[in-house]
Amino acid sequence: MPVLPPSSPSSASPPAGSPRAGVVAALRAAGCVFAEEEAELILTGARTPRELAALVERRVAGFPLEQVLGWAGFHGLRIALEPGVFVPRRRTEFLVDQALARSPEASVVVDLCCGSGAVGVALAVALGPVELHASDIDPAAVRCARRNVVPRGGTVHEGDLFDALPGSLRGRVDILAANVPYVPTGEVGLLPSEARDHEPLVALDGGADGLDVLRRVTAEAPDWLAPGGCLLVETSEHQAPQALATFTRADLSAHLAVSEDLSANVVTGTKS
Repeated sequence: MPVLPPSSPSSASPPAGSPRAGVVAALRAAGCVFAEEEAELILTGARTPRELAALVERRVAGFPLEQVLGWAGFHGLRIALEPGVFVPRRRTEFLVDQALARSPEASVVVDLCCGSGAVGVALAVALGPVELHASDIDPAAVRCARRNVVPRGGTVHEGDLFDALPGSLRGRVDILAANVPYVPTGEVGLLPSEARDHEPLVALDGGADGLDVLRRVTAEAPDWLAPGGCLLVETSEHQAPQALATFTRADLSAHLAVSEDLSANVVTGTKS
């Protein structure tokens, strides 16, 4: 649901009339394309008129709707979300589906670069009882992920990629989901303001060609995967050939899956 900058600070104050009409008008004036749908969600989430005004003000200021509401819908679940934390995208549900198709009997799952922990939680819910670990380098993401992962019996670790994980996981991971940042540094400034201004740069910037973090993950992944275990990453269409070659160089059997509906590209690498 894209948002344009507000035309003026005063647009944050709903005009006179019914609460719904006022909220819709304020959101529409701010450029919210789905003003009616967003208004319903904000009205449902607000417990008092003062809270309603605050939520509308934050949305009009350009904060992602999910951060305003405090949750994001993902793979049929409601994922708790906090300000400054990467918002899980609907296209990433395709990564979850690919993981489930590749390893339906997985018992050890790792969500690397986890953000809110949405991917790991979705996998754990679909698979049933699993050993779930999630990690992120961003302290805000780790705090948020613990709200989602711990109630599912999982553990969240803070640190840089595999450095954050306990050594006992080496050679045991059935599904290693790594939703790494893959926006080239030079293109970060072209992202919508919601992402550019309100999501952490570390969750977006993938280096000069967007594949720096992917290469680091792929290089170490075979040491952590169980035999038959799989690594899954999301990438762009034009990056996919390079990503596949990177997986192959790491002795992983590589496969590209594409969802035209979700504009999603997922590379899977399986350990022999």
